[in-house]
Amino acid sequence: MTTVATGKAFAVWYKEVERWSVQALWLERVNRSQWPTTELREVVSVRFEVVPIEEIDSGETLLLDRVAFDEGRIYFGRRTQTQMVQYRAKLGDIVVSKINARKRAVGLVTTEADIGVTIHFRSLIPDKSKVVPMFLWMALRSEFCRRQFEIETGGQGKGEISEEGLLGIKIPLPAPSVQCMIVDYWQEAQLEFDAKLDGLLEPVQLLNSRLTEAYRSACTRDVIHSRCFVVDFKDLSAWDVKSGQAASFRLACPSFRPMGDFIEDETELIHPAAEPDKDWPVYGVNNKEGVFLNSHQKGTTFNAPYKRIRKDWFFHNPTRCNVGSLGIVPDVPEDAITSPEYQVWRLKQDIPDPLLPGYVACLIQTPFFLELVQFNRVGAVKQRMYTENLMQVRIPYIPVSEQQKYADAREKALAELADAKHRLNQARQEVEAMILGVKKIEVP
Repeated sequence: MTTVATGKAFAVWYKEVERWSVQALWLERVNRSQWPTTELREVVSVRFEVVPIEEIDSGETLLLDRVAFDEGRIYFGRRTQTQMVQYRAKLGDIVVSKINARKRAVGLVTTEADIGVTIHFRSLIPDKSKVVPMFLWMALRSEFCRRQFEIETGGQGKGEISEEGLLGIKIPLPAPSVQCMIVDYWQEAQLEFDAKLDGLLEPVQLLNSRLTEAYRSACTRDVIHSRCFVVDFKDLSAWDVKSGQAASFRLACPSFRPMGDFIEDETELIHPAAEPDKDWPVYGVNNKEGVFLNSHQKGTTFNAPYKRIRKDWFFHNPTRCNVGSLGIVPDVPEDAITSPEYQVWRLKQDIPDPLLPGYVACLIQTPFFLELVQFNRVGAVKQRMYTENLMQVRIPYIPVSEQQKYADAREKALAELADAKHRLNQARQEVEAMILGVKKIEVP
């Protein structure tokens, strides 16, 4: 008997399925590969080597912090002693999160230094005679494998995939020459996108040089990089080292103006729980993408008011702004919101010497500005920068005509990046089809 589809229903013989569940039956119907498939155990071995604690204490071995869902990149944690046993991962290994593989948390080790991973991850050694490591990484992050991970972990919660379940994951396995072609196709699209992403940094780098030049010309001494300073008690706003450095900078650069001349707090609280069935677009900010769409959440999931955001407003993470977690709000829906912890602000309107949004978007990413942020934060243990602290940061004022040049350069780079991102998304879809063998590849 052949599987019969009747709308949302289907039928299949018991003998034709490997697992008796609706999800597994459905997977058997839709998860098809035109290439031969094999179980993961046939192309990898598991690395179970324990990392000696002295390697961790010395920093010789990096510690894995997380594997990003969206890009599969591996991020490292602090090089400090940990009570959990760490298993070694080496260059070329595939690191799989046993909990979040269903969310594409599969990373490829590209560092020369060894990595320590906990029991919640598995380090897999690809058999290069059978599979190209990067192809295997791409295949394990594909929809074909993601659906299998979802079923193996129960589809929700923090269920971990078992050792047997992991090694039993089926992967498409075309010929090595085809694997290399798929990898090359993806890398070409990724390199183009990375180049355009670097292009977005060009106006920031140019502005940083301009600000540094203005600082050297206007200031009587280099306060930013000095290891000592002297200020009168009357010039301090608070009795701590950072306040002293901020005061010293203000006195050394009298022509610089506080950000408070140009920006103002914009806190408009929204109560998403008042509309429980509504899907709210929630935005975040980081030092890589700036402001980005983080998720859509039902009103019922909120237990506190959130903050409204609008196009060309700004917001930042008060605990991570010193590493660049500040950003300009792009074109967002009318109901866009962000965390109540984030600091939302906007540029003042109708003032004699304004700042352009595109210029400020470049300004807040410059190393020069981030150095000023460092000594304008407050707090002892976990330092923060609230909007009122940001207003105290002093910057050289650049005429609007010159600001426009940086803003225009940024707009051009953004347009080129958007085109590259569109092509990358197309390439991602085509690679998914190539991995399944749905899109034919001409082998020379």
